[in-house]
Amino acid sequence: VLAGTGGLAGAVLASAGHLHPVAVAAYRLLVGGVCATVVVVAAGQLRHLRASPGRLLITGVLMAGIQAAYPVDVPQSSVSLATLIPIGCVPVCVAAATARRARPDHRTLAAIAGSLVGLALLCGVPAGGVDGWHTVVGVAMALAAGAGFAVLTLVAERPIDGQGAIISAGMLVGGLLLTPFALPYGMAMPLTGEVVAVAAYLGVVATAVVYGAYVLGLRHAGATAAALAIVL
Repeated sequence: VLAGTGGLAGAVLASAGHLHPVAVAAYRLLVGGVCATVVVVAAGQLRHLRASPGRLLITGVLMAGIQAAYPVDVPQSSVSLATLIPIGCVPVCVAAATARRARPDHRTLAAIAGSLVGLALLCGVPAGGVDGWHTVVGVAMALAAGAGFAVLTLVAERPIDGQGAIISAGMLVGGLLLTPFALPYGMAMPLTGEVVAVAAYLGVVATAVVYGAYVLGLRHAGATAAALAIVL
């Protein structure tokens, strides 16, 4: 449920803070990553980061790609499309990737089909008509974000010691990777109460808490079930 609020919060931050979508993505990961990494340090789990630098880097790259594609999609299409398309394609990508080792049963396939039909009905047609080129670009970016999240899901499904710590620090790594691309667009924003509150919500609640809860759920639910649950 919280994951579905990220697109709207990001759009509000971009408007209120006069920020480019890439800058919003960088702030999202930096704020969430700093808060989550503080928790990792306080819990004495830094050893897990030193033990798995490769997994940490892969997680950071995936996080950066997901968050960069996701907000860039919003101005190209709409907040609803930017939110619903990535969420909808995640269970499809995960089920397809895991089909070789565990073919989805009829109930799972029915759930995926039903979720896609429901999301298509929710998307509808943007008010004022459709700008063909912008819509194509927006849908492509949304699909890229969803595919990246599916890959992150499959990576996180294979648990290693300190998986939670790696996801937490991975947000910060992703934010640092995005910062050089965001700086040319400008990252200065007015430090008003509204802007700070939205940035805090986007980074802490809609990012750090979301990824933390998702990774915890993956331990028992499995990748396909977790991807379907996030559609809710």
